[in-house]
Amino acid sequence: MIDDLPHLLARRAHLPAQGTTFYRGVHTRETAGEFALDVAGDTGVLSLYTDLSPEEETELAQACGEAAGLAGVYLKRRPPEARHAANTARDWLSPPDPVWGKARGEVTALENGVPFLIRPGADLSIGLFADARPARQWVRQHAPARVLNAFAYTCGFGLSAALGDSETVKNVDLSRKVLAWGQDNYALSGLHAPDDDFLYGDVFDWFRRLERRGDTFGLVILDPPSFARGRAGIWRAERDYGRLAALAAAVTAPGGRVLTLLNHAGVSPTSFDRMVRPGLEEAGRRGRVTESLGTGEDFPEATHLKAVVWALD
Repeated sequence: MIDDLPHLLARRAHLPAQGTTFYRGVHTRETAGEFALDVAGDTGVLSLYTDLSPEEETELAQACGEAAGLAGVYLKRRPPEARHAANTARDWLSPPDPVWGKARGEVTALENGVPFLIRPGADLSIGLFADARPARQWVRQHAPARVLNAFAYTCGFGLSAALGDSETVKNVDLSRKVLAWGQDNYALSGLHAPDDDFLYGDVFDWFRRLERRGDTFGLVILDPPSFARGRAGIWRAERDYGRLAALAAAVTAPGGRVLTLLNHAGVSPTSFDRMVRPGLEEAGRRGRVTESLGTGEDFPEATHLKAVVWALD
């Protein structure tokens, strides 16, 4: 597999020239599911889905770094139980220092010419998900005047809307840390980022609060985790997404749209439709699918991410 790295990376060599320096350099579909490599500027992030010895990890990281011409490579160990162990084994899953090469606490990388702040050693999630690039591009091209970005993380979708035609963008997340990171992303593009556009707190609570206020939006973006533990209990997308869709529909303006995303390989597009549609109907809204957005050319044959645009009556 290591011998194939130059060939695999060469397939993406045109992306930086097109203004994208953050992308999937090698996808799991190309490595029999053993590893993936994300490229962020001069830094790589190696995700391992198989057990290797420390020496083998370093050897693979070095091979990736040299093949891609990188300064350093960080390691993310992703066993099947990683989502459950993230809080108790964080430093083992995501070592803060590179496994090979030079350290980069922060990297500014481009996506379609837009700069984003990447922190390769910070956590399992490094600040942006490359597979959602087509969805962010769609938001930038189609965003209406008012947008609500739920589960905002570092506000990639909110920034995309703000760079488009949106006059008001509200980013909602349960973490103050990632919302502040989002404000940093806004600043990289020279955009004003007032605190009241970054709403801290439980997304479900904020949906109810906005509905009581009578606030509505021309586009609501839903990008929840597939699994999460919180004070309200355990969230499982396959069980709870319909309830989320109903809350989103309640704050979507007539004729508005909802962008629904789910990163879950075990959920088919048909099953995802069966989650979302009843939720919209529960809110008394009829929806039709207008677009199903892919994951981009650097994720060949990928089926894990569903990104579907619904137009509501």
